[in-house]
Amino acid sequence: MGYRHDFTGRTDRIRSTAPVKWRLLDGLLAAYWEAEGEADGRGYYVSANPRLSIFLTDVSSIDVTSAQPSRPMARAIFVPAGVALQTVFTRPLVFSHLDIHMDIDWAVRFLAPALDRASAEALLARPVDLHDIGALEPVARLLVDELQAPERHDLYAENLAGSLVTGLLDIGGPAPEPGNARLTQAQLRRVADRFEAGGGRRLTIAQMAEAVNLSESWFSQVFKKTMGVTPHQWQLTRRIEMSKRLLSETGLSVADVADRLGFADQAHLTKTFRQVTGETPAAWRRAHR
Repeated sequence: MGYRHDFTGRTDRIRSTAPVKWRLLDGLLAAYWEAEGEADGRGYYVSANPRLSIFLTDVSSIDVTSAQPSRPMARAIFVPAGVALQTVFTRPLVFSHLDIHMDIDWAVRFLAPALDRASAEALLARPVDLHDIGALEPVARLLVDELQAPERHDLYAENLAGSLVTGLLDIGGPAPEPGNARLTQAQLRRVADRFEAGGGRRLTIAQMAEAVNLSESWFSQVFKKTMGVTPHQWQLTRRIEMSKRLLSETGLSVADVADRLGFADQAHLTKTFRQVTGETPAAWRRAHR
């Protein structure tokens, strides 16, 4: 199966520091870049094919400005076909990254043992950010070594690339039937981490679903089947538990606790707290200090 490269990249104050190492494979193009960017350096990239990038250096000082709101660049990203990526450097940076551009039909066929075509296409239409690349980095470095000094058959490089694709997309095994779908422990951890990062403030369903690269409707269904409660109920319980810790371990007023956890005001926290615990925050604090 062939691969037709259709990629547009525009950069300002970003430059390569070494010749790019690349290899055309069956349905894939793998490329390794070493580069540097100046403070306020900018990039714009869009491709007719889905692609992933794995950064072998810390790139958190690069902001992805095409996201709303903008966010630091993750160590590994998957960008669907036709989705533009815009970046800006917040400070000078020397960095390197491995890119894998893939033919969409190759990607769908590659995922076929685990997903039907509709599910594979849906998966390939969702962007992915991964900040922890511990499991992927050794595989990425093996592919980089092969690009820099080719020694083995293309099949070796193709399998390394395929491992990175499936590792980043986090297929999680065979696609479950809709009625039996459940979130994995890894997915639940990502949702919990996203919640904790917000300091106890309520997340929208869209934000929770984004953490595990699922649609809002699908996420809501499988979350309730997995946890036995809706995402809203799950968050509410965790927010009240956080409010208990603040009430018992700090001298914050009830109003301050409400503000820290994103409740509308003290009355909102008091009403919610009473619904969950049967007591007001003040009464609970007196009983548990």
